[in-house]
Amino acid sequence: MTKWLTPEQQLEWRAFLSVLSLLPDQFSRDLHEKHGLTMSDYEILVRLSEAEGRAMRMSELADKTLSSRSRLTHQIDRMVDAGYVTRRVCSDDKRGYFAEMTDAGWDKLVSAAPSHVDSVRERLVDVLSCEEFQALGAISKKILNSLDDTAQSKAL
Repeated sequence: MTKWLTPEQQLEWRAFLSVLSLLPDQFSRDLHEKHGLTMSDYEILVRLSEAEGRAMRMSELADKTLSSRSRLTHQIDRMVDAGYVTRRVCSDDKRGYFAEMTDAGWDKLVSAAPSHVDSVRERLVDVLSCEEFQALGAISKKILNSLDDTAQSKAL
């Protein structure tokens, strides 16, 4: 038998869904207005900047950015056209590809990072008290840990 949500739980659930939708969209709008980047572009540049040699296998990058391989391929194509990333064949197996950040991609990330952090602070961190933000982190980790192992490893 289904255990239906109470009216209060229904309100909390809907507020949560709204935040899940609106917050990433706002971050993406802020990045696009100021730097011509989407949130996906930014996430890819961040992941590549943290990788050894600023390069990562496309399959691993898809996992880390929680993207399908097809979606990531289209995203990387746009970023190659913009000059932020190059694609090269893996020397190991000749079947896979690496996405590699260019100097222009690095410069774009360096210029975008401060305003993105300002946006995150304005729209999330500074809206909450320190205790609330810590609780949000703890709640997020608890939910993440309840998901399957594949989802957990991709998210981190």
